[in-house]
Amino acid sequence: MFVTKNLSQSNRFQSQSGKTISYTKWFEDLNWGNVFWIIVFPLFGLVAAGFTPLQTKTAIWTLIYHFTTGLGITAGYHRLWAHRSYTASLPLKIWLAAVGGGAMEHSIINWSRDHRTHHRYTDTVKDPYSVQTGLFYAHIGWLIFRRDSNCQGDADISDLVNEPIVVWQHDHYTVIAMSMAYILPCCIGGLWGDWWGGFIYAGIIRAFLVQQSTFCVNSIAHWLGDHTYDDRNSPRDHVFTALITLGEGYHNFHHEFPSDYRNAIAWYQYDPTKWMIWLWKQVGLAHNLKLFCPNEIEKGRLQQQQKKLDLTLAELQSTKLQLLPVMEWNEYQDEVLKGRSWLTIAGLVYDVGRFGEEHPGGKSMIYSGIGKDATAMFHGGVYNHSNAAHHLLATMHVGIIRGGGEVEILKRHGKRGAFLE
Repeated sequence: MFVTKNLSQSNRFQSQSGKTISYTKWFEDLNWGNVFWIIVFPLFGLVAAGFTPLQTKTAIWTLIYHFTTGLGITAGYHRLWAHRSYTASLPLKIWLAAVGGGAMEHSIINWSRDHRTHHRYTDTVKDPYSVQTGLFYAHIGWLIFRRDSNCQGDADISDLVNEPIVVWQHDHYTVIAMSMAYILPCCIGGLWGDWWGGFIYAGIIRAFLVQQSTFCVNSIAHWLGDHTYDDRNSPRDHVFTALITLGEGYHNFHHEFPSDYRNAIAWYQYDPTKWMIWLWKQVGLAHNLKLFCPNEIEKGRLQQQQKKLDLTLAELQSTKLQLLPVMEWNEYQDEVLKGRSWLTIAGLVYDVGRFGEEHPGGKSMIYSGIGKDATAMFHGGVYNHSNAAHHLLATMHVGIIRGGGEVEILKRHGKRGAFLE
């Protein structure tokens, strides 16, 4: 995460997926560089904070810089470069590349490579931070444990390695990151005489919080919330995740429509990253904001709602159709001759014996369909029954007719088709 790579070797980078960690030799699998910057150094900052009074000006500066560097990731690394959801002017690109470096999450190229791989291989072994490996691994484990280079997915980043600002940031990442993450916050704090407080609070602790916010998109956003548009993969929508990630918590929408510059589409949903990109457009810093077709978005939402309704309805069914016996048409009629009060509707056999006395249309009407195919009668031939009637009928399933209906006319008592007339 914090080790730069040489761009001259290839214009494609590969992202590694997790490997099995030994319980007895786990320390040999640790990526000690990442362990230092993600865990050890922040712990030092937390301990130092206990001996460093937090000044009001430093607290305000920390909050401002947290939001600023967070935008470097959400609006810059993520929506601008990883997904190309809008275009930015040169000054905005430089600013986003600089403050994004201050988040200490590696270069645009490495970050976008892993994120594009995540979208391409979501929830599979090739997903670099698949939640299927557990919340801990998806959140931070994939960074602090070394990953097996023999099991990896790849992503095309040829567009990024041809962009001067991105290449500049990658080649000088260490200097940019240290300057923006620690030196600048320290110097700003020094303006009111709080050099150490600026370093501890706006530097170390702020970087740690921004990192944890980003990591929550990889973990919590794949675990907490609703499948608003599709439930085939793990991404979910939840306002809590949005609140702690500058709007990145509507993750189900994002995975369905990744090129959209928004994560939240409703005006009341919290997505400050979307609001900032829109504001940049108004002042001429951002252009070509991509919006997915509203009709397709609504279609996806309704399809998922229908899927949920269908599942609920299936749970309410009195009889599971796959458990019903399958019978031939003549077997069905033989059972009626034995005294069964059965009729068929749309290939299903129903026992209406006990319902005859309660039938609103009278028992003679319902009994007239016994031993026959009453599909036409039920669906408007005699009466076009209500939804409630359909649901009530579903409680009377006893079998299924092979072929779906009357496939053979039997000769009984010397007559064709005269059965039970």
